[in-house]
Formats: sequence, C-alpha cells, structure tokens
Amino acid sequence: MSTPNPRRYTLSLSCPDRVGIVAAVSSFLAQHKGWITEASHHADPEAMRFFMRQEILADSLPFGIAAFRDKFFPIAHEFDMDWSISDSARKKRVVILVSKQEHCLYDLFARWQSGDLDIDIPCVISNHETFRGFVEWHGIPFHHVPVTPDNKPAAYAKVEELFKEAEGDVMVLARYMQILSPELCANYPGRIINIHHSFLPSFVGAKPYHQAYTRGVKLIGATCHYVTSELDQGPIIEQDVIRVDHSDAPDDLVRYGKDIEKAVLARGLRYHLEDRVLVHGNKTVVFR
Repeated sequence: MSTPNPRRYTLSLSCPDRVGIVAAVSSFLAQHKGWITEASHHADPEAMRFFMRQEILADSLPFGIAAFRDKFFPIAHEFDMDWSISDSARKKRVVILVSKQEHCLYDLFARWQSGDLDIDIPCVISNHETFRGFVEWHGIPFHHVPVTPDNKPAAYAKVEELFKEAEGDVMVLARYMQILSPELCANYPGRIINIHHSFLPSFVGAKPYHQAYTRGVKLIGATCHYVTSELDQGPIIEQDVIRVDHSDAPDDLVRYGKDIEKAVLARGLRYHLEDRVLVHGNKTVVFR
C-alpha cells in the first residue's frame, strides 16, 4: 500500500539578487523547526534576479499558513520579494475552456479521474455545445457561452463571472479557439494557461500541420504558456518536440501533434499547480 504524501507548504519567491537571501529564508525556517523536503534556487545574472522554491512539512511548523504569512512578511519586505505560500491540503480549482477539439479535454479529465492531477474541476466553459454530454456525464457543470464578432465583450464578461462564481484558481484553455479579451487577460496574469502548436508564428491560420507537411518540416511540437493580451506571446511554461520524416502523411502529423499538445499541457499545468513556475517580466524559471 502506498503512503499518502504528507501535507506540505510550498514557498516560492523572486527578488533582486543579493547576498543573504538563502541564509535569511533558511534561518527563518530553522528557527521555527521547519523541515525542508525540497529546495531549488536559481540566480539570473542578466536580470540580477534570484528565484527560490522550498517545500516544508506543514506539521513541522508550530503555526498554520496564515501565521506563516504574518511571520515571514518582515523578511519578504527586507528583500523586496514577490512571494507566495500554498498549502497542499487545498486542491486547486481548475476551470477548463474548450471549443470543438477533444484531445486536451479528454486527457485532463482522465488525469483528474485517475488522481494523477489532484485538482477540483468546478466547471467547463465552451463556445459550443459539443462536449456538454461528456462533461455532465462526469458530474461537472457545463456552461455554453457563445462567442460571435458582435458579442465578445459580453461573452468574456460572462466567462469571468463564471470563473469567479467557481472560485477558480486557474483557467486552462484546452484548445479553446477564441482570443480572450485584453481585459480578461489583464485581470488574471499568471492564472490563464494555453497550449499551441510550435509552428506559430510560421504556420498560422487553418491546418497548420498540413502547411508544415507541405514545407517538409522535420520537427513538430507544442508550447504551454501563460496567456497575455499579446496573442501566443505569454511567458512559456513547457515545450516539447518529436521528430517526423518524409514517410509521415499530414494526418500523421495531426495525430502526433495532438499527442504532444495534451502531454505538454498536462505537464505545464502540473508545474503551475505545484508552484514550480516563477515569472519575472516575460521570462519564466521552472523548477522541474
């Protein structure tokens, strides 16, 4: 029988690089008998920025997460830290947006059902009715929010309303084939995740894999990234590629592309959920 993972707090931070950051954080945890189970650091010499992630056994500390925030605040202030602390006992709430392509949605549901992704899915939002039966069969609320050239402001206001009502932590675009409004992107920086094929911007528009086949590409791949108001230019979380050759037909490229898209999206979402992604400007540090 497998042993359940112990409850832990995850402290993640970035700040201007200087001497004493690791010592200050480690001394704080040691002072309160905090047991560090995982530690990662990275210094960016160009940006002069320091990044850190620490996992701490929750039961080793004599106080809860609210008191942790209060007690750690003076250190965070001293070093001008952008920081957060999360509790593994609280499942993250993932709101999924989807259009008519099923592969990423099905994969996320399979990982959720198996416990591979330890999340709550409070609802699925779609601009089509295509997957209502599939989603509701799993006991998840399904919201149809049509998007047309004439109703986009109202549609995205509704999406934001549903996200708030669901108390969502993160919004995942599982092949949601619409461009979110700049206002929605600005309201949730670092909380909207998207996936796209790696051909962008070389092969834009319809049938990118067919365009790639015509050009004789030898590598296809996918990129998982945060959504910003600049289309497909947000901070990158995860990427991967696979090799193809002359024997592969366009349909083969589409099939390979779907496989890699869902795998990269799942990995990127996991890194986000585990607070392994730190963002500074448009650059990411990912502690895998």
